[in-house]
Amino acid sequence: MKHLPNVLTGLRLVLTLVVFLAMLGLASQPFVMWAVAKGADPKAVATALYFTAFWGFIIAGVTDFFDGWLARKLKVESTLGAILDPIADKVLVAGAVVGLAVLGSWQTAAAGGLILFREFAVSALRETLAPKGLKLPVTLLAKWKTTLQLVALAAQLFVPGWGFWGLPEDPALAMKAMMAANILLWLAAAVTLWTGATYAVAARKALKG
Repeated sequence: MKHLPNVLTGLRLVLTLVVFLAMLGLASQPFVMWAVAKGADPKAVATALYFTAFWGFIIAGVTDFFDGWLARKLKVESTLGAILDPIADKVLVAGAVVGLAVLGSWQTAAAGGLILFREFAVSALRETLAPKGLKLPVTLLAKWKTTLQLVALAAQLFVPGWGFWGLPEDPALAMKAMMAANILLWLAAAVTLWTGATYAVAARKALKG
């Protein structure tokens, strides 16, 4: 049981790869044509790829909560887990952003680009401060922003699959759903950038001190 939290974190990394490949498959016309040439129904292939991507992402996002919770509950927090957990989070978010961008979502490409910029910038700040013996404590808002990112990206993945869910073919309703998903994504980007700015201020004060 003591290794279960790290196993869940590792599962998140594996699922990220599965999700990303499924998205690439959806965006790849040659892949679909190859599947059809092998006798597969193109609609069935697209449906299987979509649900693999969606549910893979959802399960990966859920492990983000349970690995840390289990580590604290079982009192098996480890250095390896502390290192792998944020890496797995960033890889999952980055994989989803790139995958959705490949599928043609410019909203995800724009907002996701800002999110990834912040993530890499804060990581660079931590690397700069570490040799000096300085740390940037994780804030409560920064913890919640990861959850907001995952919910927003799940919404971005859900709405384009409107037809796969058998929902009413109402363009107006689908447009409203897409608008809500985009607002949620930009909110996640704004919170992400805000937390990045607070880290930058904290790093500047630490370096001056």
